[in-house]
Amino acid sequence: MSIETPVIETLGQHTCCGGSLRVLKHNSDVLGVPATFSIFLPKEALAGQKVPVIHVLAGLTGNHETFLIKSNAIRFAAEHGIALVAPDTSPRDTGTPGEDDAYDLGSGAGFYVDATAEPWSRHYRMESYIHRKLPALTEKLFPLDGDRRGIMGHSMGGMGTLVQALRYPEFWKTVSAFAPICHPSVIPWGQKAFDAYFGGDPSKWRDCDPTLLLRNGHKHPATILVDQGLQDQYLSDLRVDALVEAAKESGQSLEMRHHDAYDHSYWFIQTFIADHLNHHAKGLKA
Repeated sequence: MSIETPVIETLGQHTCCGGSLRVLKHNSDVLGVPATFSIFLPKEALAGQKVPVIHVLAGLTGNHETFLIKSNAIRFAAEHGIALVAPDTSPRDTGTPGEDDAYDLGSGAGFYVDATAEPWSRHYRMESYIHRKLPALTEKLFPLDGDRRGIMGHSMGGMGTLVQALRYPEFWKTVSAFAPICHPSVIPWGQKAFDAYFGGDPSKWRDCDPTLLLRNGHKHPATILVDQGLQDQYLSDLRVDALVEAAKESGQSLEMRHHDAYDHSYWFIQTFIADHLNHHAKGLKA
């Protein structure tokens, strides 16, 4: 993953849990606009030691700060000596018509896909940004070990996490998700986004739907950890049942944990985030 080092603007820097939380901005050629991301570097990385890294993907209406601020992941990442990289949930201020008209399409709702239909295809290429550009950039700038790279996400970010892991299993060593959108091609959220981003071509949806990817032979070599609250207000739209069934049919190792009384919020994530960091640490440090 060779990459020229672009000009990086530091928007913020804070000491946290013995390490450093930084908010950085760079010109992204794949998105065609400046992009902002956050990164947590544990004390081991600050000392020059190469450390494992987990990319964390937030859900609808989130941004590069949402997961790191609300999940309490940094505390446990610091304990394990693991870095965290948090991208934005979409390109910003692209001038694309309609990108700020609705919470579930456009700004804050990139769905981590590469759009193929105009006008979205000019900038909305989050799949390539997450898979190729951001890891290459951060691993060039900081002592991050690309051979020990995991991915984790929530809701729309959980969907992006599962798609990345199933499409690029050699790239992401460990995988976990909170309340992911598991079968977007059959629910209104996904159908609206896919219709816009792919120009009404359903044949392109299967590469961005975790359930369909499993049904079509995509697998990840590691166990995928998923936590789901049973009082989640979006439970019927997430379709975790479809993911469980597809995993069973395909032979994908999946640890699906259901939790009474928990909803879709970051309070739910905070409760189980330590388990997810343990899951990643075990796989990344094996």
